[in-house]
Amino acid sequence: MTGAGGTPGGLGKFFVGAALIVAGCYLLLTRVTVASGGWHLWGYNAFGLSMIPLLIGIGMLFFNGRSLFGWLLTGAGAVIILAGIIGNLQIYFRGTSLFDTLMMLGFIAAGIGLVAASLKASRAPVSDQSR
Repeated sequence: MTGAGGTPGGLGKFFVGAALIVAGCYLLLTRVTVASGGWHLWGYNAFGLSMIPLLIGIGMLFFNGRSLFGWLLTGAGAVIILAGIIGNLQIYFRGTSLFDTLMMLGFIAAGIGLVAASLKASRAPVSDQSR
C-alpha cells in the first residue's frame, strides 16, 4: 500500500502532522478578533458608490443577458465590493502569553515538518540477507 503522496510509508506521519496543523491553526485563529470599519472616501460614506457598477451591470443583464459589458460591470462591481469589505477589516491578535503563542506556532511548524517528511519515500529496513 502506498502512503502519503504515493510514496511508500509515512501515512502515520502525515495524519499526525495534519492534526498538529489543524490544532495549531485552531488555537491561533481563536485568538484573532476581526472588526469592520466604515467605508469612507474623503470623509463621506462610500459604500453606495461602490454598488453603482454592480447595479448598472445587473440592470444591463436583465435587459440583455448576453451583454458582455453587463457581465464585466457586474463582475467588476462584485470585485470592488469584496475588495472594499476585505480592505476595511481590522484584524487584531488578542493578548496572550508568550508560551501560548510559541505552542500555537510550534504546532503549526511541527505539523508542516511532519507532513513534508511524510511525502518523502521512506527507506526500507536493511535485511541481513544482503551481505
